[in-house]
Amino acid sequence: MITQFKTISDLSKIIKEYEEKLLLRPTRKYSHPTLYRKRDIGERETLFRGVRDGDWFFSENKDWVLPHDQMGLSFSSTFKNLKDVYRLKGKWSPGAQVDVHWIMERPDLPAGLKFVADRSKKGHYFLTVTEPMLLSTLIKKLKIIARQMTVIRGCK
Repeated sequence: MITQFKTISDLSKIIKEYEEKLLLRPTRKYSHPTLYRKRDIGERETLFRGVRDGDWFFSENKDWVLPHDQMGLSFSSTFKNLKDVYRLKGKWSPGAQVDVHWIMERPDLPAGLKFVADRSKKGHYFLTVTEPMLLSTLIKKLKIIARQMTVIRGCK
């Protein structure tokens, strides 16, 4: 049976059932689920080929992404955390619709990537790197993950 979710509220019950396995990532409408465009970030933030500087632990020359178990791409696994992030998106992009991309935590993540629970916020996870990798390699792996994600467009 296939279930269609039309709003974030529709997801609440399912998220509670699959908590710790279902990982969600809200983005501005039609934005890439794992890479950023300049319009998706603040004016003081820096992008390196679609990867936001503050998300990852970079080498000095920014060519390498280094392992750090509390830095990486943010995902929510609880409805409360998702609502908090959703509100933030609305605050920073007033009037812009938000899409929610989701994935079930899977053992077939590309080598060198892992989901790690945020030690300071329940329901928040980082997609981290577990070994040093070139920025170009990380970008390829983020695109692979994006292809595995499903999207609910224009959530309200």
